[in-house]
Amino acid sequence: MSTAPTPPRSAPSSVDAVPVDREVLVARAYLSRVAEPPAAALAAFVDDVGPVVAARRVRDAVTEGPGALPPEVVRETSARRGTDRAEADLALLAARGGRLIVPEDPEWPAAALAGLGTVAGPDGAPGLEGPATRDGPAAPLALWARGPLRLDAGPSGWVAVVGARAASEYGLWVARDWSAELADRRCTVVSGAALGVDGAAHRGALAVGGDTVAVLACGIDRAYPPKHATLLEHVGHRGLVVTEYPPGATPARHRFLVRNRLIAALTAGTLVVEAAARSGAMRTALVAEALGRAVMVVPGPVTSLMSLGCHELARRPEVSVTGRVEHVVEEVSRVGDGLAPPPGTPTRPTDGLDPGALRVREALPLHAARTAVRLAHDAGVALAETTTHLRDLEARGPVSEDDGWWRRRPG
Repeated sequence: MSTAPTPPRSAPSSVDAVPVDREVLVARAYLSRVAEPPAAALAAFVDDVGPVVAARRVRDAVTEGPGALPPEVVRETSARRGTDRAEADLALLAARGGRLIVPEDPEWPAAALAGLGTVAGPDGAPGLEGPATRDGPAAPLALWARGPLRLDAGPSGWVAVVGARAASEYGLWVARDWSAELADRRCTVVSGAALGVDGAAHRGALAVGGDTVAVLACGIDRAYPPKHATLLEHVGHRGLVVTEYPPGATPARHRFLVRNRLIAALTAGTLVVEAAARSGAMRTALVAEALGRAVMVVPGPVTSLMSLGCHELARRPEVSVTGRVEHVVEEVSRVGDGLAPPPGTPTRPTDGLDPGALRVREALPLHAARTAVRLAHDAGVALAETTTHLRDLEARGPVSEDDGWWRRRPG
């Protein structure tokens, strides 16, 4: 495996460099704070009237009443529409070298996120829990990001590597080693920066100078978990740290579940390394399946609770069981690229022998010598044919002769 780093892909270094009208950026920044994702009604309203008009009407509702807003938008924004920190949030983002990626920006991953507004929400499926959304898992209103990698580089070749926080040594090894090999093969590793499998996946990609993306369930200015502060700095320097939550947003359980839909959507496939029966990794996999993306699982011991989710997923018709990195590369590459070669099989000196030669060879004891006459008798093969087979076996290597006595060679 090569460890030579590759240069990071270029991206705007600050919010001011994004080729989008400032008014649109401010509107999107405000809207991303006033409703808790996934805000399906607000997203649909923004699509109908545009972000600037939508932001103005939501702001106006603070003083003039919500008469100009659809009832569902009123419900989604009622608690926060009076909180306007858009300019301060954008200034903080720029100071940290970040950028706000919006649908009006060429970097917006429109193709990757398009399905989020059309698939049914996964709640109610086995192993899933969390707040249901009437219109499914809506696309985000904006994405706060820092790092040189561009979001529009995916999803082909991007693979989500997810799994248990309380991962076993086996799970941590698979996540780290496979992510390193995926990154070395020019795949981008996407995960959630959590403890366990997520952290191991990011570290594996970074170890070979590869690209990796951390999707957060909190503000871009927060490091969560705190133990991963340094890791997130490295990810932001080499790859991309991204979130739909505005600066200052704190991590919460429901936000991790909501965040997982983005991990599934931004990638061509999701690899579940280890997962309990009810877990965020299971949710990510089922959203990926609903979006028509590849879902892959790593098998584990049947005695391990951390592999129970993988084994349950493996029973689903569209899920693949993967035993090596080549399978993952094949699933997330463009059609016709990255096809996995069949695994190599060990060769033996007896490969290709006809049945008679095999019978003669098997008639030889492991630790005793025999004459050709005795072997012909024991193998039930004519003496002349036995002699021919013994000479052929001697040439191939499995047997040797010493003064008329034949022995097996070691190996």
